[in-house]
Amino acid sequence: MIEVNVLYLIALFGGLLICLMSGFPVAFVLGGVSLLLASVGALLGHFYASYMAAMPQRVYAAMTNDILLAVPLFVFMGAMLERSGIASELLDGIGRLFGQRRGGLGYAITLVGALLAASTGIVGATVTTMVLLSLPVMLRWGYSPRLAAGSICAAGTLGQIIPPSLVLVLLADTISSAYQKAQLSQGIFAPDTISIADLFAGAIVPGLLMVIVFLAYQVLLAALRPDTCPPPPAQDADTMTIDWTSLLARLVPPLALILGVLGSILGGVATPTESAAIGAAGAILLAGFGTEDRKLANIALLILGGAVVLKHIILPAMSLSIGLERTLVAVPVLVFTGFFVVALLRTVQSESLANTALETTRLSAMVFMILIGAAMLSLVFRGFGGDEAVQHLIASVPGGPYAALAAVLLVMFLLGFILDFIEIIFVIVPTIAPVLLASGIDPIWLAILISLNLQTSFLTPPFGFALFYFRSAAPSSVSTRDIYRGVIPFIGLQMLVLIIVAFVPSIATWLPYALR
Repeated sequence: MIEVNVLYLIALFGGLLICLMSGFPVAFVLGGVSLLLASVGALLGHFYASYMAAMPQRVYAAMTNDILLAVPLFVFMGAMLERSGIASELLDGIGRLFGQRRGGLGYAITLVGALLAASTGIVGATVTTMVLLSLPVMLRWGYSPRLAAGSICAAGTLGQIIPPSLVLVLLADTISSAYQKAQLSQGIFAPDTISIADLFAGAIVPGLLMVIVFLAYQVLLAALRPDTCPPPPAQDADTMTIDWTSLLARLVPPLALILGVLGSILGGVATPTESAAIGAAGAILLAGFGTEDRKLANIALLILGGAVVLKHIILPAMSLSIGLERTLVAVPVLVFTGFFVVALLRTVQSESLANTALETTRLSAMVFMILIGAAMLSLVFRGFGGDEAVQHLIASVPGGPYAALAAVLLVMFLLGFILDFIEIIFVIVPTIAPVLLASGIDPIWLAILISLNLQTSFLTPPFGFALFYFRSAAPSSVSTRDIYRGVIPFIGLQMLVLIIVAFVPSIATWLPYALR
């Protein structure tokens, strides 16, 4: 029977790969192939159809999952900010700050990529925007096409690790479920959980380390190979003067929104879903008031921040009646609501709201459909004894659980060539994570390693998604060979950070456990 089950498992994953390569929608591939193999197995007496009775419960659990409610809100926040012109403002402002220095545009792109990652987290939008805005300037100034391509693609992938990353939001639910399953298998019937806040906190230091490593490489390159990143020519140098007031006006709104969203989550002031709603409201403010009226958006965000500080810090230290406390908090909330309504009406008139809502619906529907298809795959996989097969496979890897972890990360890296990160999170992680976590591996550390690994796969030729986005927006003068060769050093840097975090787990685990 074991040999028959192994054949079914091979047929299951072989069918998945063939159908995925055909370009058929992923969600229907996951569910359809799984259902087909389950039907064949049930007819031949090799699969118990009673396993499928759990499918309605799994779908209902996914639809009512509080963690996953944050997904459409974070998607909405990123899409709205992408349409608000934040990227162009940040590139112009930070570009002026560093542009007069040798290699300055490379520094600016990395920093802007980090800020956009923390505010939007959309790799395609970040890469495409920076290609359109900064690549022509870099080429005109004499930057190496390889360096230009590598720095832009690498900066775009920072959205995979810097919170609020959609990867971390989805991983939080998957890793938490796997961790609870691992604890139950060990006889722990009051299992601990992993939250979005834990993964956000765990990703902050590795994300900052990634940015620092990118910047250090570009500084070193500017010193050793100055011809690859020259300063601006004389005719452009005068245009790179910096107006600090204008720079602060461009930096404050996204930074305030980032600190508000992450701070409310990490500080325990709001749940991830509530914080995502705050981020969505702030994105509407920035998009509604636009560049010309950005001061009004700043005022509104300050009022909202003041209301939060008043509610959670100032008023608890005072002995006031509940009615008076509610009145004092209601005043700034009502003022903020007035600003928000005006911004909302403007986004409706400019059709930004409609376009953002369509994009949010499309991406959110895709995420949840893949989740449902992955739930079907998980049931069929378990019905054919896949759990035991994976457990036996990982246990047979020489070197113990950490060698098995290295092997799993290598497999996930290779799968990143052909599968999207959503499919890897919903299909691969639930299969292997419970076994790894049952061996004593820290769940937060594992999640951060997976995130770093997926970030690397976004950049690796020939199937890296960031490369596709770059190629679609770059001029023909930048060859595909230049793009591939340009990202190789940054792939090495990402692997370096992954190795550092692997050998020093406290980089990822210190902050989340300190905040608990």
